[in-house]
Amino acid sequence: MRFRHLGRSGLKISEITYGNWITHGSQVENDTATACVRAALDAGITTFDTADVYANTKAEEVLGAALAGERRESLEIFTKVYFPTGPMGPNDTGLSRKHIMESINGSLRRLGTDYVDLYQAHRFDYATPLEETMQAFADVVRSGKAHYIGVSEWTAEQLRAGHALARELGIGLISSQPQYSMVWRVIEDEVVPTSAELGISQIVWSPVAQGVLTGKYLPGQPAPEGSRAADTQGGAKMIGGLLGKEELLRRVQDLRPVAAELDLTMAQLAVAWVLQNENVAAALIGASRPEQVAENVAASGVEIPAEIMTTIDQILGESVVRDPRVTDDVSPKERLC
Repeated sequence: MRFRHLGRSGLKISEITYGNWITHGSQVENDTATACVRAALDAGITTFDTADVYANTKAEEVLGAALAGERRESLEIFTKVYFPTGPMGPNDTGLSRKHIMESINGSLRRLGTDYVDLYQAHRFDYATPLEETMQAFADVVRSGKAHYIGVSEWTAEQLRAGHALARELGIGLISSQPQYSMVWRVIEDEVVPTSAELGISQIVWSPVAQGVLTGKYLPGQPAPEGSRAADTQGGAKMIGGLLGKEELLRRVQDLRPVAAELDLTMAQLAVAWVLQNENVAAALIGASRPEQVAENVAASGVEIPAEIMTTIDQILGESVVRDPRVTDDVSPKERLC
C-alpha cells in the first residue's frame, strides 16, 4: 500500500481508502461488513470513510464496531455532515451551526472514537451563510473533535470561498470528495486546477463507476444476479442512469484488451486510472465481499504508461461526461426536510 499527503498538510492517507456508502448497514449483513473491514486492514488500508447519512447512521455504527480494538493512532477515520438524519425535522439537515455541532457528537458516539481525522461537508448548503458553516467547523477542530476539514461535491468557486474563510479562521480545509472515473471527469477543467492551487486533494468516489467499469454489465443483457444493479435496496437506483447508455457499455468492453496488456482486472485498471491524477490523494473503494477489497488494493502503485492513457481516452470517446457545470447541480438548492 502506498500513502499520499492529503492536500497541503502533513497528514498521509492510504491511496486506496475504504468507504462504506450503500453497503454497510443496508445491503450486506454486519458480519460480512466486518469481514470486509478486516480485509481492508489486512491489505494495508488505514483510511476509512463514512457519513452520518449512510443507512441513516447505521453505517457509522457498523464501521465503529468493525474497527474496535484497533490502535486509533494508526487509523484515519473520515465522516461527513449535511444530509438529513433522524426524523427529518427542519434542523436535521444542512450545514447550520446547530446541525454541525449536534452531528459531530452523534458521529463520534457511533464511531466509538473521541475524534475524526477529517470532517467533511457532504454538500454545499445554499440555505446557510458560508461564514456560519466555516465558523462551526473551526470550533469543531478547536474542540479536538476533528483534525482537518474537507468538502464533497463543491464547485471550484465554492472551494475558493471556503478555503479563504478556513485560512482566516486558522483551520485546514484540505480535501474535496467528488465523483471521478474514466467516464465521469467533470472535475478536471475547474475543480482540479483550483484545488491544486489551494493545496486541496481529491478523495474520489465511484472510481469504478458504480461497477460499470468492471465490464460485468453487457449491452442489451440483464444485470447479473447479485450485482448492484440487481439490488432493490438502493444499488439499482444509483446505477440505473449508466446502464441505460448502450454505447458506453459497448465501449467499456473494448477496454478489456487494455487491462489484459497491463495484467490488471478491469476494476484494477479503473482504480489505477484515477490514481494517475496527481491531485488525487485516494480512490474510495467499497465492497460487499472481502475478496473485492484484495482485488482493488492491487491497483495501489500501478503506473499506467502515457500511451495507454491516450488509448483509453480514444476508446471511451464521447461517452465521457466532462461538463464542469454538473457539479453545481449536485448540491440541493433548498433544504431536504
